[in-house]
Amino acid sequence: MQLKPIGVFDSGYGGLTILKEIVQELPQYDYLYMGDNARAPYGPRSFATVYHYTLECVQWFFAQGCELVILACNTASAKALRTIQQKDLPGIDPDKRVLGVIRPTTEVIGHYSQTGKVGILGTSGTVQSESYPIEIAKFFPQVEVYQEACPMWVPLIENNEYDTPGADYFVQQHLQHLLNQSEGIDTLLLACTHYPLLINKIRQFLPSGITVVSQGEIVAQSLKKYLEKHPDLARKCSRNGRLGFYTTDSTTDFDTHATRFFGQPIASKHLDLGRK
Repeated sequence: MQLKPIGVFDSGYGGLTILKEIVQELPQYDYLYMGDNARAPYGPRSFATVYHYTLECVQWFFAQGCELVILACNTASAKALRTIQQKDLPGIDPDKRVLGVIRPTTEVIGHYSQTGKVGILGTSGTVQSESYPIEIAKFFPQVEVYQEACPMWVPLIENNEYDTPGADYFVQQHLQHLLNQSEGIDTLLLACTHYPLLINKIRQFLPSGITVVSQGEIVAQSLKKYLEKHPDLARKCSRNGRLGFYTTDSTTDFDTHATRFFGQPIASKHLDLGRK
């Protein structure tokens, strides 16, 4: 019987923080992770480029037998997901599904805030897309949303500098910029899957009483509910508890970095997709 794993995609390593929580919540399924590290970061790239890259990767997952693909990348979710769902999936296979990380998060983020003021920390691409303010308004129209792009955070994390004194300046700078927008912000959403690695440092520089929310557990719970609501799709996904990892760049580099994000040793395979 052909394996039909659940595909989990990211431009690099950050999606592993999502996969980690998904595997913890739903360990019975098979998962295939792919990081498009050769073309990362996606954050500064145009909508058209992110869409092209993301669609290419989604099609690769489908070729591996995946019936369901999770875009565990905020930039891809913001810049490519809707077009893929509406324009491409009907022609590729209307029974397959591609889901993102923005919708599950925006469905619940308002419940975390007492003041109704939520701060979003994300890449430049995610912030510029306005995806979070637009989606949060659908579920919590009374919530005020403030955003701050943090372009240096992903490079700090991927260069293993996230827990060093050198990161302090960039963390403090962006937190201050965000909090200066409103005195009442009491909830911060880490709207990039890399940022959980900075969570301790973020908390170190925050005033007391501010809740920091990362996406992994939220997305995992949402996926569990989604599969319960779509049993036909759930039945198509193979269940052997297997994990496979691919990267479009160096497997040695990927395995070294990915282990920090995933929390256990990883042995990846190289995948040759289009280049920059």
